[in-house]
Amino acid sequence: MLSDDARTLLHTVVPTAAVGAVAAIVSGVVAGGKGAIGAIAATVVVILFMGIGFVILQRTARSLPHLFQMMGLALYTTQILLLFVFVAVFKNTTLFNPRAFAITIVAATLAWIAAQTRAHMKAKILYVEPESTTKRGKGEKPENTGPSS
Repeated sequence: MLSDDARTLLHTVVPTAAVGAVAAIVSGVVAGGKGAIGAIAATVVVILFMGIGFVILQRTARSLPHLFQMMGLALYTTQILLLFVFVAVFKNTTLFNPRAFAITIVAATLAWIAAQTRAHMKAKILYVEPESTTKRGKGEKPENTGPSS
C-alpha cells in the first residue's frame, strides 16, 4: 500500500472509530452493556468492510484504471447491501442490543464516507504525471506528438 493510500485510510479510520466510541458510550448509557457491545461490534464491521473495499478499489485503480469508476460504484453498492444484511441477520440477537448495532452501523458508515470524501478533497493528487527534466534540456520546446490544425 502506498503512503498516500495509508494516509487516506488513516484519515478515514480514525474519525469512524471516534464516532464508534461515542456511539458505544451513548449506547452503554442508554441500553447498558449490551448496547455498548452492539455499538463496538457495528464499528468493527464498518471499519473492516469499508477498509477492505478501500484496498480493493485502490488495487483496481492501479491495475485496471479504466474500470475504476464502475468498480467504485459496484463496490459501494455491495458494501451498503452487505451492511443491511448484517443488520437483518442480527435483528433478533441476544448477544447485543440490535438497535444500538443498527444505529451505529449507519452513523459509522456516514462518518467513513464523510471522512473519505474530506481526505480525497485535501489530498494533492496529480492528474497528469509531471514530465521529467532529464528528457529534455531547459529552453527546449516540447515535441509535438499530436496533429495540428
